[in-house]
Amino acid sequence: MYGAYQVGAWKTLAGVFSPELVVGASIGAVNGWAIAGGCGPQELIDRWMNLGEAGRLRWKFPRGPLRGVIESEGIQAVIRDIYESYRPRLRYALVLTDLVTLQPHIFEAPEVTFEHLLATTAIVGIFDQVRIGGRVYSDGGLLSAVPVWAAAQLGATEALVVNVLPETPGLIAKTFVRAVRVMSRFRPQTPPGLKLVEVAPARLLGPPLDSLYWNKDNTGNWIRQGEQDALAIKHSIANCFEAK
Repeated sequence: MYGAYQVGAWKTLAGVFSPELVVGASIGAVNGWAIAGGCGPQELIDRWMNLGEAGRLRWKFPRGPLRGVIESEGIQAVIRDIYESYRPRLRYALVLTDLVTLQPHIFEAPEVTFEHLLATTAIVGIFDQVRIGGRVYSDGGLLSAVPVWAAAQLGATEALVVNVLPETPGLIAKTFVRAVRVMSRFRPQTPPGLKLVEVAPARLLGPPLDSLYWNKDNTGNWIRQGEQDALAIKHSIANCFEAK
């Protein structure tokens, strides 16, 4: 649900920035799919502000190591609707984490399916993990919250980053993510010549449970915060990138 911040940032960024490539991980991949497909800021805001029952998740007992503790049919339906409502009009890619090798993988449209969008948001232990082509894939942000490295690997020389996670939410999640990243051989590398502008909240948007449950007040507040934070660096964006 922290992805609401990205939507607010996009409301500001859409007026000053025209991306040639959109790369996302986790909820950023879902928002990115809509943006790459021509979804306007207000349309995306309306989607987030009206999740209703789809955002009210229910706890469940996980029946296996690849299962999660939250029933997510509602949010899956939202992701499917976004996937089916848009098709990228510009270059688009997302990142998944191979849960066996603990390595990230980049998938670029048109090979991206609904299952890829579902997998990139599949937080380990929270949601069911996703099988694609015989592999088990998980949250695309597990090894690197913001896939700047992937954008650079795809040829980007300038990047505008919207980072909703200045830190991992919660002590348990921090400990788990740290352990996974130690076990993985992957070390994200960003070329020193990459021009980078980042929009990010000064602190974590809310406690861990707030990131899982849709709340209209939180959503509205985070959208406004994203918009304001992007406005605060609007001059940096104009200086770094060619204005529209």
